[in-house]
Amino acid sequence: MEVATEPKTQIDEVSHRSLSFSTPIAGDPSSDKLPFFRHRSRQIKRDTWLVSVFVLLQIVVFAVTMGVNDCSRNSNDHCAAKLLGRFSFQPLSENPMLGPSASTFEHMGGLYWNALVENHEIWRVLTSPWLHSGLFHLLINLGSLIFIGIFMEQRYGPFRIAVIYFLSGIVGSLFAVLFVRNIPSICSGAAFFGLIGAMLSALARNWSLYTSKVSALVIILTISTVNFLIGFLPYIDNFANIGGFISGFLLGLVLLFTPQLRQDPPPHKGKLFEDDMRSSTRLKETFDRPVLRIACLVLFCGILAGVLIAACWGINLNRHCNWCRYVDCVPTRKWSCSDMTTSCEAMVSDAQLTLTCMANGKFRIFPYTNISQARTQDLCTLVCT
Repeated sequence: MEVATEPKTQIDEVSHRSLSFSTPIAGDPSSDKLPFFRHRSRQIKRDTWLVSVFVLLQIVVFAVTMGVNDCSRNSNDHCAAKLLGRFSFQPLSENPMLGPSASTFEHMGGLYWNALVENHEIWRVLTSPWLHSGLFHLLINLGSLIFIGIFMEQRYGPFRIAVIYFLSGIVGSLFAVLFVRNIPSICSGAAFFGLIGAMLSALARNWSLYTSKVSALVIILTISTVNFLIGFLPYIDNFANIGGFISGFLLGLVLLFTPQLRQDPPPHKGKLFEDDMRSSTRLKETFDRPVLRIACLVLFCGILAGVLIAACWGINLNRHCNWCRYVDCVPTRKWSCSDMTTSCEAMVSDAQLTLTCMANGKFRIFPYTNISQARTQDLCTLVCT
């Protein structure tokens, strides 16, 4: 005996299928679009292990940096958060972000003009993106990375995001080399700004497919502005952020695909149909808009080659741009944006160290004497600025 069944409508079928990012479907125009930031339950179910690895690595690198800094010994316990012992922070007057000293940044691979040009230590381009100026910088950077990175990895997968992250970090560091001064600078924001640029390119490229576009754009610009403003504080390089953003935007146009409707095969279909369907979807995600992809890839390769050659030749654009330093630094009473070589006269008496700046005559007395030469240079810079 046959049981009568109601034929399923197209809407009923779609509601029971597994959907990814959708392209326009015939019917109501309002169903042709989807919000850029979708609800978690409607996102693609992908493991976000890559972002977790990035977060863990940056925490480990920061802990190692603070251990090498060893404020309690190198600064004779003249530190912030003394209860942390070896991992305590430099005084706020020296590092307002609760982090290590300038000499520690130089030792751990921060960008530094003399090290790059005179000693040809180009390897610092690879190490500076993993350093953070302090605990505040680390927390803000990781919070932004978790929000943006998980969203991007869930939507586009770990491989594309890893390529964008690493290449943006390298290009951002090379871009920063063109403006680096004799003050250690770190480029941890370059890779993150690469993800921001890739997200913005995905939104701009598929603008007509999304709803709530303005709110998504406001979120992206707000996160970018907060992280860029932090770059005006000591040691954080804003030029690396700019270079990383440009790289990420171009790589996003090259690597990220246009949202497509993806459906699971009907239950009565066999294995062959399933394999064919998945292959077809993958080709759509990879090869749409080839002219735009090729043009952006060529432009990215040109930028990469240009900044690499300029960095190897030791070109310093600060010599041709007097105001460029203010893109990376805002002068205050606590620090200076001038690129100057500090020199101090040291006097030791009664377990006290007196440093007098030879440039401006300022002096300061420190209640300890047994410090290293690198640490003495840190204090001399603090006195002179």
